This record gives sequence, C-alpha cells and structure tokens, in this order.
Amino acid sequence: MNPHDLLSTLDREQRKAVTRRSLFGAAAGGIGGMALGQLLSSEARAATPTPRLDVFPGRTGEGLPGLPHFAPKARRVIYLFQSGGPSHVDLFDNKEFLDKHHGSNLPDSVRGGQRLTGMTARQSSFPVVKALWGGKRCGERGTWIGNLLPHIQGIADDMTIVRSMWTEAINHDPGVTYINTGSQQMGHASMGAWLSYGLGRENENFPAYMVLLSQGTGKNPGQPLFSRLWGSGYLPSSHQGVMLRPGANPVLYLQNPPGVSRDARRRLLDTLGDLNRRQAEAAGDPETLARIEAYEMAYRMQTSVPELTDLSDESESTFELYGEEARRPGTFAANCLQARRMAQRGVRFIQLFHRGWDQHISIRDQLPRQCHDVDQASAALVKDLKRHGMLDDTLVIWGGEFGRTVYSQGQLGAPTSGRDHHGRCFTMWMAGGGVKAGFDYGETDDYAYNIAQDPVHIRDLNATILHLLGIDHERLTFKFRGLNQRLTGVEPAKVVKEILA
Repeated sequence: MNPHDLLSTLDREQRKAVTRRSLFGAAAGGIGGMALGQLLSSEARAATPTPRLDVFPGRTGEGLPGLPHFAPKARRVIYLFQSGGPSHVDLFDNKEFLDKHHGSNLPDSVRGGQRLTGMTARQSSFPVVKALWGGKRCGERGTWIGNLLPHIQGIADDMTIVRSMWTEAINHDPGVTYINTGSQQMGHASMGAWLSYGLGRENENFPAYMVLLSQGTGKNPGQPLFSRLWGSGYLPSSHQGVMLRPGANPVLYLQNPPGVSRDARRRLLDTLGDLNRRQAEAAGDPETLARIEAYEMAYRMQTSVPELTDLSDESESTFELYGEEARRPGTFAANCLQARRMAQRGVRFIQLFHRGWDQHISIRDQLPRQCHDVDQASAALVKDLKRHGMLDDTLVIWGGEFGRTVYSQGQLGAPTSGRDHHGRCFTMWMAGGGVKAGFDYGETDDYAYNIAQDPVHIRDLNATILHLLGIDHERLTFKFRGLNQRLTGVEPAKVVKEILA
C-alpha cells in the first residue's frame, strides 16, 4: 500500500468513528479552520518545524537531563528474579540451633501474632524444620550456603548476601508487584521502566529494559506472572520492558508479513511517523511520540534481535560453563547466557523471571529440582561477566518476593509437607556493580523467623540499586494524580551503605 492509499484508508476509518458529539464539536471550528487554511501559504506550512522527539522528558534514549545524579558504580543490572519465594532456611540461613530443635514447636513468642496465610493459619502445631539438605561454610569468611546450590557455593567470595530482607506482603501477587514496582497496588511503573525513563538507552538497537521468562521443574506451573510486572505504569509506554520469547519468533509482530519488503516497511513507517508527528503537535500527547519510537525500535530490532539470539558464535567452553541446558531456548540457563549477551550490547536492565519456587507441598521432591534449574547458570553468569571484564560495572541480583517459614506446612516429615510464605525475613544476594565481594549483611533470630540485626526493607533494596546506578531515589520522580511518584514510594527508604564497595 502506497502512502496516499494509506492516508485515504485512514480517512475512511476516521469517518466511521465519528460520533454525533464529535461531529458538532468539529463543525463548530470548521469554518474558522477553513479560513485559516486559505491564509496559510504552502511556504509557511513547509516552514512549520516538526515536533521534536524530546519534548517530553525521559522519552528518548538519552534519559532525563541531570541524570545520573552522581558517578554510578554500575552501568547495568541483571536481576535474576526467583518467583515464588525461595526457602532462605534451606538455602542461605540455617543455624545449628535449628538442627538441635528440629521437630519442636515454634514458640508463640517467636511468631508474635504475625499474620499467616490461610494455608497454615489453622494448623494446630508449627513444628520447626531444619535445612533438609544441610550446607557448608563457603569462601574465605565461611558463610553458610545450602548444599542444594553447590555452584553458588563456589562464588561465595564474589557475593554480598543480605539475610535481613523483609516485606509486609504475604501473598505472591502483591509481593511480586511490591518488590518490582514499589507498591502492592497495580498500575505503578516497574524498576526497569524507571531506569529506562531516567537513564535512557545505551544502544539504539535495543530497548533499555528487556525481560526473559522461564518455568522451573519445582512447582510446575508456577505462580502466574503478568506483563504489568515489567510495565511502564504512568510513565510513557516506550519505557516498558520488552519480553524476549524462546524459539524462532523471539519478539511478537517483529517480522514483516509475507510480501512486505524492508524498503516498503521503511516507507510505511515514514508515512506513519509524519501522521503521528502531526497528531503530537495538535494534541501534545506523549503516547503519540511513544508510538513513533515503538515503530522505529521494532524496525531496528528486526536486525539486532536475530543477531542477539544466534548462539553459534559462543564457544564450547561457554556452554560447559552454563551447562547443557543453555543450548535449549527458554530455560533459565539459556536466559542467563542471553542476559550476558544483552549486557554486552548495552541493554541497561535485564530481568529474568524464573517460576516454580512455591514449595507449599512436596518440598523434598520439588526444591532440589528447582535449585538444579538455577544453580549452575547463576554462578556461571557471575563467572562469565568476570572473565569478560564486566562484573565490576554489572550488578547481578538474585532473590524472590519473600522467603519460606521455618515451620512445616503439613505434618512434619510427610512426603506432602512443605513450607509456607514468609515475608518477615528472607535472603537475597548480589554480586558486582559496586557491592562488596565476600560480605554478609543482616542477621535473623535463632529460628530464622524474625530479623535480629540490620533490617533491609524491599524499599531500601530498591533505593540501593538506584544509588549504585548513580540515582538519588528521592529525586527520580514522575508527577501523577497530584503526587510525585517514585520507585521507593512515599514511606522512608534508605540506601544500605554498609554493603557498598
């Protein structure tokens, strides 16, 4: 379809959409508009400037003026999000006390009247369960890491382990929404969208924020994940995360339909761009300009994405490092390898969501499989970034929305038993990107049930991530519904300076 045919088609469609109210509204100004059109010469119309693509701050690849606020320690983030709530008791936070009190009832004084989910609130007893697979002291500092993660044990000296994370959320959807957007309510912008808005892109051929999903072999299917978790909320839609799918068509609707050449696509986009610029000039809507950018990004990604996803240039030693699963698209291992490739190409925020950590039942069967999914590849990513000289300015984050209870859900020792959700304390780890290497922060009580020292709320985590990227979390805001919205919300949040290198 040539541009003139396209314009004619659009005019017909617009006429179909005219309502009685819009007709009278347009007629009211129609006579004046006709007169004005006669007064304007063709030279004057030609001299009218095309609206700039940066009239709305934070919309383009350059980000906001004045950002970063100070020198960043990290240029990019790879967030290995373990959706469902990994058991901190079994993986990072067991204690000899639990070994001695395995099977005893968790004291009421420890539970302290905390809110429980409906899955265990009516249990008559709460028997303590130690780390079922044991663990060992790792690295120079002798930090405890569970035996289900032997490869992660091997990178202990590269990691900061935070054992005092906490959140008010006790169920999955509000918990995942909270840690990713700063609110338990839907509609807020995700962390990656905030970074795209504030810092922009490093590579014009890729979005600033890209997302990969994988399903673990623990609980299958895992808890559902919704695209709003990587959405832009009230920010311009050009900042939402772009999901990369496994297989021959990694980004939906990216390929040209049969019979449409790349040159034809270019002519079409030029025509659409002209129409959208006129609309932007008339209406001043940032989403109109975001639409132009989405079309242009898709056009560039038609060549950049196939190159990204072609692993034929990766060495055998790389696949040995990540494991054989890295050869199979859509696995966590394959996504970790893709994350490193994205980081090399300047993608600023890369987020891997891995489902299957919700071990309410059959934890003895499910948790070893789930850990096997992620252990080698998580450690491999850190090692791979290190050997490419990228770990120092790439922040790797590993963790979920909350942890699991120290007490058994169901009868102690039964094959069907598991652990319930627990948000009052859990563990996350980080590596590279300006955090200390070989460092532990925060402590829980003897039961790994409450924080005993140095609490880190998920707002504090997000403030710290922004700080490492050179952003003052209180100054990165967006006016919406009368409030200066921000990733860390309206309640106090602090940068955890003790973990900074």
